[in-house]
Amino acid sequence: MAILDMSKREPSSPSTPQRAKKSLFSFAKTTSSLSSFSSHIPPHEPSLTFSRSIMEEHIDNASTIIKKWDHKESSHEKFTSLFQEDRKEAKAYIQCVKDLKKAMHFFVTQHSTCNKLVLAQNLMQKAMKRLENEFYQILSTKKQHLDPESISKSSRSSHTSRSTSVDSEESTDLGNGSSTIQQNGAGSNSEAEHISFLTMCDLKMIADCMIGCGYAKECWKIYRIIRKSVVDEGLYRLGIESRSSAYVNAMRPNDLEHQVKHWIDSTKMAVKTLFYGERLLCDHVFSNSKTINETCFSDVAKEGGIVLLKLPEIVAKTKKSDEKIFVLIDLHEAIAELLPQIESIFSFDSISSVKLQAISLLNKLKISVLNILSDFELSIQRNSSKTTVSGGGVHPLTISVSDYLASLASYSGVLSDIISESTSTKFSETYFESQTSEISSVSGKMAWIVLVLLCKLDSKAELYNDIALSYLFLANNIQFIIERVRGSNLSIILGEEWILNLERKVKLYTTKYENVAWNKVFMCLPQSLDPAISSDTIKEYFKRFNESFEATYQRQKSWVVPDGTLRDEIKVSIARKLVPFYRDFYEYYMVVLSGEKDLEVLVKFSPDNIGNCLSDLFHENVRSRSLILSSSTSLPNSCVWQCIS
Repeated sequence: MAILDMSKREPSSPSTPQRAKKSLFSFAKTTSSLSSFSSHIPPHEPSLTFSRSIMEEHIDNASTIIKKWDHKESSHEKFTSLFQEDRKEAKAYIQCVKDLKKAMHFFVTQHSTCNKLVLAQNLMQKAMKRLENEFYQILSTKKQHLDPESISKSSRSSHTSRSTSVDSEESTDLGNGSSTIQQNGAGSNSEAEHISFLTMCDLKMIADCMIGCGYAKECWKIYRIIRKSVVDEGLYRLGIESRSSAYVNAMRPNDLEHQVKHWIDSTKMAVKTLFYGERLLCDHVFSNSKTINETCFSDVAKEGGIVLLKLPEIVAKTKKSDEKIFVLIDLHEAIAELLPQIESIFSFDSISSVKLQAISLLNKLKISVLNILSDFELSIQRNSSKTTVSGGGVHPLTISVSDYLASLASYSGVLSDIISESTSTKFSETYFESQTSEISSVSGKMAWIVLVLLCKLDSKAELYNDIALSYLFLANNIQFIIERVRGSNLSIILGEEWILNLERKVKLYTTKYENVAWNKVFMCLPQSLDPAISSDTIKEYFKRFNESFEATYQRQKSWVVPDGTLRDEIKVSIARKLVPFYRDFYEYYMVVLSGEKDLEVLVKFSPDNIGNCLSDLFHENVRSRSLILSSSTSLPNSCVWQCIS
C-alpha cells in the first residue's frame, strides 16, 4: 500500500498558519489516488478495526504529551526546554510524534474524512512548533557546548568510545531505526565533551523528526541563522575580515608581512577548528538528509570561506617586488598545507567554489613567485653600474644576490613545489656538468642565478685598470658567495661538489693575481746566486728590488680582502715564495756590501721587513704601517711572518 512521504515537502512550503490547509490537501490528494484500492476493503474488516484502534490510541497518547508541553496551554510563562528538563520524556515526545505520523498515514489512506485526521494534523502542528522552539533553544543557549573545538573533540572521542545509549542505558533507536548513538566512555572524556556530544545528539533527534514530518525548511532556517552567526563571529575574533585591494596595496612591506603572518595563523585555526567543527556538526545533525546537510553547510560556511581567501587573492595581484616573494611563498605554503582539509570540508557541489578558489589561488601564487624570480634574474643581467668597488672588495650586487638566495633557501621545500621540474634540465646542463646525481629544480634554479651573477661580475671586473686587482675582485666576490652558501641551506641545496667547484675558481683567481701583481718583484732579483758578479751589479739588483717592492706595496695598500681566511692564505702564499727567495739573495750579497757607505739607502728592506709589510696588506679600515727603510729596525713578527719563519 502506498503511503504519503512527508519528507519530500518542498523547501518553499507555506508558513505555519497555512500548514493545516496544505497538509490536509496533500492527504486528500493522496486519498483520491488510492480510492480504487480502499474501495475494495470492507469497512469492518477485523484487521482494519484493530489497526484503527491502535492508531487512535497513538493519537490520544500524542495528544496527552503534546498538550502537556504546548507552550500556549502551559501555565508557565517562561519557556521551559523539554530536552533540558527531562531527556527521557523528550525521547517519549519524539516517539509520540513518530507514532502520530503513522496514524496520519493510516487515516489518510483508510478514513480520509475521519475527525481524528483533523485532530492529528492540529497536534502535528503544535508538535512541530514545539520542536522548532526546542531546536532554537538548544542552538542559541548551548553555544558554549557547540563551539567548533568542543565539536571536534567530541567527534574524535565518540569514534573511539564504546557504544552505549545517551544516558548510559542500552542503545536507543533515535532515527528511523538506523542510528545508534555512541556515547563518550565514562572516565575517558571530560564532562564538557560529554555535554557537547549529548547536545549534538539532541539536535539530530529533533532534526530527524522535523525533516521526517515535512518541516525541513523550518529546521534549516533556524540552523542557518544561528550557526552562520557562530561562523561570522569566529572569523571576526580571529581577525579575518574582507580587505580591499587599495587597503592592501597601501601597506608598507613590514605591515604586509605582519598581516600575512597573522592571516596564516588565523586561517589555520579557522580551517582546522572553525570550519571543520561546523562541518562535523552539520554532518551529524543532518546525517539522514544529504540534501539538507549540503544546503545548511553551504549557507553557513560559504560566505566565510570566500572571505577567508580574500587576502591572499589580493596579495597575489599586487605589484611585485623582490621582497614580496617571501610573503607569497608563505601564503603558498600555508594554503598548500590546508588544501586537503579545505577540499574535504568544502566538498559539496554547492560550496565547491571555495575549494576551487583555493586551488586557483595556489596557481596564481606560483605564477607570481616564478615571475619575481625571472625579474630578479633579469635585474642581475641588466645591472649597468659602472662604479668599481674600492680595493676590489665585495660588490653590493654580490651581497644582495647572495643574501637573497640564502633567504630563499629557507623555503626550499615550498620552492620545489613551485618551480617547474621542466626548468631543471637547462640549469643542470649549464652548471652541474660534472655532477652525476639528479639535480632538483630548486638546485638548478639557484645555481643558474649564481651563474648569471658570476657572468655579471666578470664584466664588472673589466672596469678595473689593474689586471691584478680584477683577479682579486673576482676572488673576493666568489669567496663571499661561498661563505653565504656554507652558512645557509644553500649548502644542502647546491651540494659540496658545487661549492668545491667555486673554491677552485677562487684558487685560480688568487694565483693569477699573485702572478700578475708580484711577478715584477721576483724579476728584479737574479734567478741564481753568482759569486762573480760585481758590487755595482749587486747594488743595481737591490735598487730595482727596492723600487719594485715599494711600488707594488704602495699600490696594494688600498686593496682589500674582506674574508680573513682568504686574506691570510694570499699573504702566506706570497710570503712563502718571496721571503725565502729574497732572504737567500740578501744574506749572500750583504757580505759583499758590508763595507759600503749609506747601506741603509742601498738596502731598504730586510727579510723580516718584507714579511711584516706583507702582513699590512688587504685590511679594511686599518692604518698601514710605514715602510721600514733600515734592516736594523724591524717590526714585530706578524702572523704571516710567523707562518714562513
